[in-house]
Amino acid sequence: MISEMPPGRAPSIRDVARLAGVSHQTVSRVLNNHPSIRDTTKARVLQVMEDVHYRPNRAARALGNGRSRTIGVLSASGSHYGPASSIAAIQDAAREAGYYVNMANLSAVDPESIEAALTHLMSQSVEGIVVIAPQVRVFDALEHMAIDVPFVTMQSTGRLDEHTLSVDQIAGARLATHHLIELGHRDIYHLAGPQDWIEAEARMRGFLDEMGAMDVPTTAPILGDWTAEFGYYAGREMLRVRDFTAIFSSNDQMALGLIHAVRDAGLDVPGDVSIIGFDDIPEAAHFWPPLTTVRQDFAELGRRCMALLLSSITDDQPVDYRDVITPELIVRGSTAPPSPYFR
Repeated sequence: MISEMPPGRAPSIRDVARLAGVSHQTVSRVLNNHPSIRDTTKARVLQVMEDVHYRPNRAARALGNGRSRTIGVLSASGSHYGPASSIAAIQDAAREAGYYVNMANLSAVDPESIEAALTHLMSQSVEGIVVIAPQVRVFDALEHMAIDVPFVTMQSTGRLDEHTLSVDQIAGARLATHHLIELGHRDIYHLAGPQDWIEAEARMRGFLDEMGAMDVPTTAPILGDWTAEFGYYAGREMLRVRDFTAIFSSNDQMALGLIHAVRDAGLDVPGDVSIIGFDDIPEAAHFWPPLTTVRQDFAELGRRCMALLLSSITDDQPVDYRDVITPELIVRGSTAPPSPYFR
């Protein structure tokens, strides 16, 4: 059948109609799942599409039925593990639901860039938007813009709550901190993320809340930048004094740098210093020692996000997925009770 195609060009809807022995209107109805099409006709048209590798034109279909079956994703930090994992989860969930994904990545987080990115997505006739933008400044801009399609954000700020799904970062940080306290640590440092990141602020708050609840004295958290390089630098500086037995790192990459710094100082993890991270990146189980960390269920977050967004797009019964997802403590070899020889 493929040999019947004109050489040198991609097949069109009229080519499919001719080879299937139907009208092009019938092919269009098959593409749009019209209920009037008989199963035998639908099967024959779909078989021809597969044989000639026909790919429907999304723009044309949108004109025909008013639906683009496309969602937009606005991302401000797609190169970091957490946001990148969220994007992958959204793409998987969208594909399972029969939707395409258009990305708009922010190279700068300012009102003009955010407005330009949203305008770009809207020009693609997206039916809904997912905002994966961990900086507070993005929410400042969203509150002052009129977005005329449903949207969902994946960070909890106490604002735009009707649009929010998230992992409970505060609970995750409390799990990590409680684990160290339960092991017997009382001299604990927190290596935090960047100040303008929503997750970093929540994890810092969780650390301070748990230390306070357990009546353990605290020191001021150290602000980092998520990188292993900064973790190494911070570790070297902290070890000049060494008035701690454990460190809670706000992500796994900085924890990796901390382990390197401790080893370079001739000390042992966890014999001299316990280290716990956050995120459970795929490599965390293969650090040496394997990293104790807090795992976030990005796949579940992506599934819930798409379910909530689609219920708004299709005006179906609202889906109650706004409850935050509780993260999980993963205990490995980088944490242990404090050394009796400390100090």
